[in-house]
Amino acid sequence: MASTELREELSCSICLNIYMEPVTLRCGHNFCRVCIEKVLDVQKDSGSYSCPECREEYAERPMLEKNRKLCNIAKHFLVTQTHLEGSGVTCTYCVHAPILAVKTCLQCETSLCDVHLTIHNSTVDHVLIEPIDSLVSRKCQTHNKLLEYHCCEDASCICVSCFAVGSHSMHKVETLDEAMTRKKGKLREVLDKLTSQVGVVEKQAQNLLDLQLAEHKKASHAKKKVTSLFVDARKQLEEKVAWILDVISKQEDKFDSKISHLIQKLKMQKESIYEKMRHLEELCKMADPLLILQDKETDSKDFVGLGDLSIAEETVDEENSSEMRFDEGLITTSVHVALSDLALKMKKASYTMKTVDLLLDSDTAANSVLVSGDQKVASWVSGVLSRSDSSKRFTSYCQVFTKNSFFKGQHYWEVDTSESDFWIVGLTYASIPRKGPESKIGNNEHSWCLNRAENGYLVIHNSLKSKLSLESPIQRLGIYLDYEAGFLAFYQLCDSAKLLYTFHATFTEPLHPAFVVWKGGWIRIKS
Repeated sequence: MASTELREELSCSICLNIYMEPVTLRCGHNFCRVCIEKVLDVQKDSGSYSCPECREEYAERPMLEKNRKLCNIAKHFLVTQTHLEGSGVTCTYCVHAPILAVKTCLQCETSLCDVHLTIHNSTVDHVLIEPIDSLVSRKCQTHNKLLEYHCCEDASCICVSCFAVGSHSMHKVETLDEAMTRKKGKLREVLDKLTSQVGVVEKQAQNLLDLQLAEHKKASHAKKKVTSLFVDARKQLEEKVAWILDVISKQEDKFDSKISHLIQKLKMQKESIYEKMRHLEELCKMADPLLILQDKETDSKDFVGLGDLSIAEETVDEENSSEMRFDEGLITTSVHVALSDLALKMKKASYTMKTVDLLLDSDTAANSVLVSGDQKVASWVSGVLSRSDSSKRFTSYCQVFTKNSFFKGQHYWEVDTSESDFWIVGLTYASIPRKGPESKIGNNEHSWCLNRAENGYLVIHNSLKSKLSLESPIQRLGIYLDYEAGFLAFYQLCDSAKLLYTFHATFTEPLHPAFVVWKGGWIRIKS
C-alpha cells in the first residue's frame, strides 16, 4: 500500500508515469520536462500560459527549474520496482501495484506484504516462511499435502498422511524443526572442523611464505657470494694475464736489443769492407808499380779479412745463444705458475667446495670386492678373495665402507663409475647389519643410496625406490652432504652439474660413504 501511494506521488499528472527529469513551476507543481514543454508549446499559440495542475496563469512562458531531489527519489523508486517485478516475490493481495512480500503462508498458500501480514496474523495462526514463488516443493507428491515431518529411516520429508497411513507409517519420524535442529548440530560440527582446517591451511601457507622468504634470502646471499667470487677471480686472472704479457714483452725487448746491437756491428763491418774495396780499386787503377808495391796497408794480415771473420763468427755464436731465442719454456712455466696460484686462491675462497679425501676400508669389504692399493677403487671379482676375519666385513652383498665418517658439517666428494654394470653409491650408519637382506645399502632405514641396476637408475631408502629419468649414462657423480640440515644430494657431472635427487632426513649417527659393486661393476673415488 505504501508503495502504491509513493508511486502516485512520483507520477507525472500529464503522462501518468514516474517522473523523468522532473521540473517545477512557480506554483510548486512538478512535471516531466518533456511533458510540460509540449504543453507550453501548445499554449504558445493562444498567447497565454498556465499550470496544467492548478491552472495558475503566467504572463510569459514560465521558467522550468529542475527538481534534483525529486529526480533522485524517482530514479531510486524505479530501480527498486524493477527489481521487485523482475526477481522478487510480490504480495498476492496487492493487485494494483507489485509490493514486495515479506512472508508466505503455507496454509493459505499466499504471499503477504507488511500490511496484509498484519491483518493475516490478527485472524489466524498459520505457519509462515520466507517468501517463495511456488509451494510445489513444499508439498507431498503423493498426497498433495504440506510436508510437516521428517522420516529418520529414509531421511526424507513427509506429510501427515505419509506418517498416518502411507509407506512411512511404521517408521520413526520427527517434526521438521526437530530434524532441522539435529542437522544444524551436525552442520556446526562440520563447520567447526572446516574452520580448524582453515586454520591449519593458513598456518601451512604462512610456513610456505616464511620458507620462501628464507630461501630467497639464501639465494640472494648466494648470488652475492658467487658474484664476488668470480669478480675477484676475474681481477686476479687479469693480473696474471698482465704479468705473463709483461714477461713476454720483456723477452721481446731483450732479443730486440741484442739483434739491434748485432745489426749495428754488421753495419760497421760492412762500411769497413767497402772502405778497403775502394782502396783496392784505387790501387788497381794505378799504373805506377812503385806506389802499388810500397802500399804497406795491403800487406797487413788483417787487411786480408781475418778481422772480419772473427766478427762473423761472433755473430753466428750470438744468433745461437738463448738471448737470441724466444723462450717458450719460460712462458709455459709462467702460465702454469699463474694458473696454479689462481686455483689455490680459488680453493680457499668462501664459496668453493671443500672436497673430502676418502679412503676405502678393506676390513669392511666383502670377499668379492677388490680394493686397490691406493684405497680409491673398488671392483667386483668373480672369485673369493682370501682375507682375515673381521666383525666389520660384509658377507651377504658386495659392499665396502670408507674409513672416513661424518657426524657434522658440510662435505663433498666425487666418484667415477662404470657406465653399464651394477653399482651402488650411498651413505650409511655403521650400525647397518653385516649380513642378511637388510644389510644391503638402501634396504633399511640406516642408509640412502643411488643404484645403477639393469632397469636404469634408482634412488632407495628403507626399501622405497624411485626411478630416475636420465638423458645420458652416469660416468661421474658428485655427492654433497649437509649433516645438520639433513641434506644429501647426488649430482651428475658432465659439462655441468645436474641435480639427480635429494634426500631429506634427520641424521642421528655418523655417516660412512658406502659402495656396492657387482658383475663387472666398479667405482673410483676421486682424489
